[in-house]
Amino acid sequence: MQNSHIDYVEFKAHDLQKIKAFYSKIFGWDFTDYGPTYTAFSNSGLQGGFELTEAQISQGALVVLYHEDLEHIQQEIENAGGAIVKEIFSFPGGRRFHFKDPSGNELAIWSDK
Repeated sequence: MQNSHIDYVEFKAHDLQKIKAFYSKIFGWDFTDYGPTYTAFSNSGLQGGFELTEAQISQGALVVLYHEDLEHIQQEIENAGGAIVKEIFSFPGGRRFHFKDPSGNELAIWSDK
């Protein structure tokens, strides 16, 4: 893992069982469940996951960057005109936050530190 590199992509899904069956059958992806609302995929060329949602999906992909110092990079983003839309939170395996760039694209940054 390298700071500021794309490390992960996250999609939304309405039915995790159906989405896992689709991608494993068609593309041979492997899945690891992290509770009832999240599943991660591997064997796809890029690590990623699907988050369960009931909301309408319009922009389904979330690009996730890696950085070992979340507080530092968050401050850099804010100083450069980005907006934090989800404060730092913990999840199994690490922490992350979401931000919007000056054009309104939402991305996330995670750390295992």
